[in-house]
Amino acid sequence: MPGGLVALALGGFGIGLTEFLIAGLLPQVASSFSVSEATAGRLISGYALSVAVGAIALTAATARLPRKWVLAGLVVLFVVGNLLSAIAPTYAVMLLGRIVAALCHGSFFGIGSLVARDLVAPGRKSRAVAVMFAGLTLANVLGVPFGAFVGERWGWRAAFWAVTAIGVLALAGILALVPGRAGTGTGDGAPTGLRDQFRAFRSAQVWLTLTATALGYGGMFGAFSYLAYTFTEVGGFASTDVAWLLMVYGTGLVVGNLAGGRAADHDRDRTLVLALLGLTVTLAVFGLLAADAVASVILVFLMGVTGFAAVPGMITRVTDAAHGAALAASANVSASNIGNALGAWLGGLAIGAGLGYTAPLYTGAAIALASVLVMLVAARSVRRPGG
Repeated sequence: MPGGLVALALGGFGIGLTEFLIAGLLPQVASSFSVSEATAGRLISGYALSVAVGAIALTAATARLPRKWVLAGLVVLFVVGNLLSAIAPTYAVMLLGRIVAALCHGSFFGIGSLVARDLVAPGRKSRAVAVMFAGLTLANVLGVPFGAFVGERWGWRAAFWAVTAIGVLALAGILALVPGRAGTGTGDGAPTGLRDQFRAFRSAQVWLTLTATALGYGGMFGAFSYLAYTFTEVGGFASTDVAWLLMVYGTGLVVGNLAGGRAADHDRDRTLVLALLGLTVTLAVFGLLAADAVASVILVFLMGVTGFAAVPGMITRVTDAAHGAALAASANVSASNIGNALGAWLGGLAIGAGLGYTAPLYTGAAIALASVLVMLVAARSVRRPGG
């Protein structure tokens, strides 16, 4: 495995930790700054909104720069943001640190995916992207328990110091191990000018893939956002069981990411359709069997597997359709965050309508089914002129 891929995965791990660990630290942070938990929760929502904005803005602003050095600059931004959070004297500075760290998130994964593809043979591109995203999926498994563990023993600031240190290591790895030419886009027809970057969005395949990405994520996170309630109110689990159940889900993400990357290198569109269809079926069956404890454990694992199996293939698909435009890769990250927000909102509406705590599972299944249909249209039209 190329050392550059390991460095990218480490960067992804650090960025993922930043996103997820705050959930386990909110009570401490709220108490430290004497703010309500709802106000502290803006450290999560503010991060998510900044990811969506930063993914497009920073990628567009750095379109002509060598991608290795852009990645290094993004990691510096990540380090600065987490350092601000670690030393924040006030809630406002803490929120600023979260926003600064979030700005690099989408661009790092978008541009990093192009660099990762360039580090391996053509037939292993989706697997390379999966390796880079393995850091993110591991962070999903470890983020909340890591934050809670460190926070309980050394305080919430220690968690952000630890993530800052991971960022410094990732920066050193990228500078030392990622070739300067990797993902530069020179000589391979990839658009480098900003106008050419935006021209890539004329492709119907780009928009179909972005739509399928948003709906696929929306289906998964529409269900995921309310899993704690499903487990405790329907499945009969104790609230203390939720942490390990979410780790089961996170383990599924890791498995799905790596398996999906390998499968996509053999037949990408078939893999994407089957993964999204698998997610649809899993969520629907989960809704039917949520009261059964054993079935719930199995199905939450499968939800992770099928939910992330499409991710590597979606990224390589959108960048191929955009002829390597970094802006399209970053837009894919923005699309996933839009999907997250959409799914969580619709799942909340379903609960608010009195449909119960299995309703987000069925809502997620419906959204995921829409992603299957979009992906089928994309796959069938891929050979058409202009597709």
